[in-house]
Amino acid sequence: MGKLKTKKGVAKRFKLTKTGKIKHYSGGKSHLATSKKTKRIRKLRRGHFIETAKEKAFVKSMLPYG
Repeated sequence: MGKLKTKKGVAKRFKLTKTGKIKHYSGGKSHLATSKKTKRIRKLRRGHFIETAKEKAFVKSMLPYG
């Protein structure tokens, strides 16, 4: 049986925590940031976790050894 390939674009955007949660960071904070409110940029700085089971299964299928 062959090895499963990891989707490298997904591996760069999502990180699996030790407890099995999937963490990601929001985009849209570096380009054209002068037109965005300071509060909005500050909120985009934080990381977020994927909540729904369907999205978790989708991301985990693309990170087989994560």
